[in-house]
Amino acid sequence: MLKVIIVEDEPIILKGLLYRIDWLKTNCIVIGTAESGIEGCQLILDKKPDIVITDIRMPFKDGLEMLQETKDTCQYEAIILSGYGEFQYAQQAIRLGVHNYLLKPVDLKDFEATLQELAISVQEKRSTSQSNSYRHVLDLKVEWTEGSSYAADAIRYIEKHYDQKISLAMASKAIGLSTVSVNTKLKERTGYSFNELLTRYRLTKAIQKLQHENSLVYEVAEQTGFSDYKYFSSVFKKYIGTSPKQFLQKGM
Repeated sequence: MLKVIIVEDEPIILKGLLYRIDWLKTNCIVIGTAESGIEGCQLILDKKPDIVITDIRMPFKDGLEMLQETKDTCQYEAIILSGYGEFQYAQQAIRLGVHNYLLKPVDLKDFEATLQELAISVQEKRSTSQSNSYRHVLDLKVEWTEGSSYAADAIRYIEKHYDQKISLAMASKAIGLSTVSVNTKLKERTGYSFNELLTRYRLTKAIQKLQHENSLVYEVAEQTGFSDYKYFSSVFKKYIGTSPKQFLQKGM
């Protein structure tokens, strides 16, 4: 669920946005409102929203100033509502990376369509960012599995059997090389031992399932070769910095 803040000094417009928009339909929830740019700045810094919807002309500090002061500190997308159609405001909004600039009176259908479009965009960016953020879990390069080598064979063995109960001894037997030699060749090629590589690969698969499937945490543990749920949670927290449940709750 994406967190939204509305900064609008006209009560009628604010209430219209709050109560006449189907926020859940767009996978959004309003977590706070403000009636001035000053209040809006503080609210943004406190709540760290995903989306900010703001008027331009407000007392004490306008919407563009508010965005300028907070955009670098808090990463969010913005929609501007304004009764002023002057080109200068649109230009400033574009420079600030504002997603859309809607003129008042706001057509609620247009607004909802814009919000839905933005929500999808934010979620796609978040998904891509998360994938990049968790690459450190398994920094495997495609070329590692290319060609014919014992290290490549070991990596392919992990990819094929990661969801089963496997061991270095089993992989060594399948490859036809001693356990010491398999570990040595893997470390030379990847920097990881067999067990470290296996754990990291399992975690990347677990992250994918948690992000894109509706499986329960204990099911994901079983599906990725972690037979013990508590051990899975412990390993997950060690590498990712949060428990699997917290990972899901935060929508990471």
